Amino acid sequence: MKNLFSNFKGDLFGGITAGIVALPLALAFGVSSGLGPSAGLYGAIFISFFAALFGGTNTQISGPTAPMTAVSMVIIAGIIAINGGNVEKALPAILIVFLLAGLMQIGLGLLGIGKYIRYIPYPVVSGFMTAIGVIILVTQILPAIGYYPKEDAEFVANFQAHAEEIILDNILKDEAGEGILVLEDFEETIKRAEHITKEDMLKEAQNLAKTEASGVLGAIKMLPRAVQNINWLELALALSTIIIIYGFKKITTTIPSALVALIAVSGVAYGFGLDYRPIEEIPSGLPVPNWEIFTKFDSNSVTPYVFTALTLALLGAIDSLLTSVVADNMTKTKHKPNKELVGQGIGNSIAALFGGIPGAGATIRTVVNINAGGKTKLSGMVAGVLLLIILMALGPVASQIPAAVLAGILVTVGIGVMDYKGLKAIPSLPKDIGIGPIRFSSEVVIMLVVLILSSVWNLVYAVGVGLVIASLMFMKKMGDLTAERSDVKSLGKEKKWSDEKDFPTNLNEEVFIKHIKGPLFFGSTSDFQALADQIPDTASTVIIRMGRMQYMDQSGLYALEDTLIELRKSGVTVLLVDVLKQPKYMMERVGLIPDLIPNEYIFNTFKECLFWVKENVKDTNPKIE
Repeated sequence: MKNLFSNFKGDLFGGITAGIVALPLALAFGVSSGLGPSAGLYGAIFISFFAALFGGTNTQISGPTAPMTAVSMVIIAGIIAINGGNVEKALPAILIVFLLAGLMQIGLGLLGIGKYIRYIPYPVVSGFMTAIGVIILVTQILPAIGYYPKEDAEFVANFQAHAEEIILDNILKDEAGEGILVLEDFEETIKRAEHITKEDMLKEAQNLAKTEASGVLGAIKMLPRAVQNINWLELALALSTIIIIYGFKKITTTIPSALVALIAVSGVAYGFGLDYRPIEEIPSGLPVPNWEIFTKFDSNSVTPYVFTALTLALLGAIDSLLTSVVADNMTKTKHKPNKELVGQGIGNSIAALFGGIPGAGATIRTVVNINAGGKTKLSGMVAGVLLLIILMALGPVASQIPAAVLAGILVTVGIGVMDYKGLKAIPSLPKDIGIGPIRFSSEVVIMLVVLILSSVWNLVYAVGVGLVIASLMFMKKMGDLTAERSDVKSLGKEKKWSDEKDFPTNLNEEVFIKHIKGPLFFGSTSDFQALADQIPDTASTVIIRMGRMQYMDQSGLYALEDTLIELRKSGVTVLLVDVLKQPKYMMERVGLIPDLIPNEYIFNTFKECLFWVKENVKDTNPKIE
C-alpha cells in the first residue's frame, strides 16, 4: 500500500489526464460496437481500474481499444442477428462471450502464455491492424454523413416480404417447440399470424436493412444511396470534429484534441439548438451487474462463439503486452507479462458483468499517463474512478453529444490505427517466393491476405488463415535451408570440416558423409529421404554427422528410419557421429538404436569415427597409375 501512494501527486495527474483522454474514445467505441455509449464507458471504468489493480505493468491505462472494439462489433452483430435484431434479448449471450474471453485471459496468464505472445508473426499483426483501421474508417462513413439505412423508408420497404417470411417461420418454430403444430389444423398458426402488426413487420424489415448495410461490404454497397441522402448538418459536425482533432494537435498536445473537439462541436450544436441526432441516452447513477448473464444462460447461443472468445482473449493479450513494452521503454522498467494477462482478464470479466465492452492496454492513454507523471498502479485506478464520477454526474449532459461527433472521432481513430510502417515496407521486402517467372514477398502475401480477409470476410478466421500461411511458409523456408545446407557429397567434392582434413583420400569413393545442419523435421524430410538414392554403388559406408542437429520431430525420425532401412538393404554401413540428447532419445524410443544402428557404430567425436574407418573400411576402387 505504501508503494501505491509513493507517487500520489504524479499518479493523480496522470490518471486524471488519461481518464479525460479516454472519455471521448470510450463513448465512440461503445457506439461503434452496437451496444451504445454506456457500454463503452462501463468498459473503460472497470477495465481501467481492475487491470491496473491486478496487472503487471504499473503505468498501463486500459480500456476499450480499436482492435478489441472491431472484433466485439462482429460478435455483437452476429448474436443480435440470431436474436431477430433484438438487442435486449441478445445481450446476455453477448456478455457471456465477453466474460468467457476475460476468463480465458486469466487462464492464459496462469498458464504462463504471456511470454509466448511475441511469437505471432509481424505480417499477421500488421495486416490485422490495418484491417481494423479500414473497418472503422469505412463503417463510420454512413453515420458521419447522417445516413442510417434502417431509417430509409424506401430501402426498408425492399425487405417487407422477407420480414413477413421470417415472422411466420418463427411462429411455426415456436409451435413446433411447444408441440402444438399439427399439419391438418393450422388454427393456432392463423390465430397467431393475425396478431402480427405493421409495427412488427416494420421492425423486422428495419433489422434486415441494418444487417444488409453492416460491415465494410455493406457500407460500400450503401454508399451511392447514402450520398444521395446526405444530411449536411451531420456531415458538417463530423468534418468539424475531424478538423479540430488534427488542427489542435499542431497547437498543443498537452490537452487531448479529441476531447477539445467533443466539447467544442457538441457545445456549438447544443447551444445553437441545431436539429442534430444525439447519441443514445447514457443512464446516470452507479452501474449495476447484469445478472441475466446467468439467469438466461443458453449454451447453444454461446457455443459457436467459443473460438471467437479465444481470439478476443488473444487479441487483448497482444494489444496489452505491446503497450506494456512501450511503457517499459519509457519508464526503464520491466513488466510481468503473465500477471498483466491475469489483470486484463479480471478487468474484462468484471466489465462484462456490468454490460461493458472488452478492452486492453491502450498505448496512447498509457503514454499520456507516463508523460503526466504516472508511475504506479494508482494512476490507472484514478482514471477508472474519474470516468465513474463523470458517468454519475454528467450522464444526462453526455447524452446530448451529437452522434456525428463520435463518428468523426472514430474516423481519426481508424486512420491512426493502421500500420503505416508495414505498408511502407511493402516495396522493399525481399521477393522470396514465385509462381513461374513472377516473384513476390511471402510476408507481403501474408499481410495482404489478412488485411483483405479481415476487411471483407471475418476478422477471426482471417487471423487463423494468416497464421497458417505464415507457419507453412516458415516451415518451407526452414526445410529448403536445411536441405540446402545438408547435401550428400563425397569427401573429395564437399568442403571439408576442419577435423576432416586428415581423412584418407583413397577412401573418397568408399566413404560418403552427410552433414546435417539444423533440425530434421517434416519440412525437410523429403530431401533427406533422397539420401539413399544419392549414394553410388562404390560406397560401402555412410557417416552422418549430427552434432548440429539439435532437434528431430516424429516425421524426421521416420524419414531417418526409412533411409537407414534402404541403406541397410544396399549393404551400406551407417555410422553416426555426435548424436545430441533429444535426437538420440527419439531414436532409442522407437528402436533405431540399437536395432538399425548398433551402439558400436555411434561415435562421440569424428576422430573416433575416423579411427574406426581406417581400421575397417578397405579401398575397393584403387586408382590405376
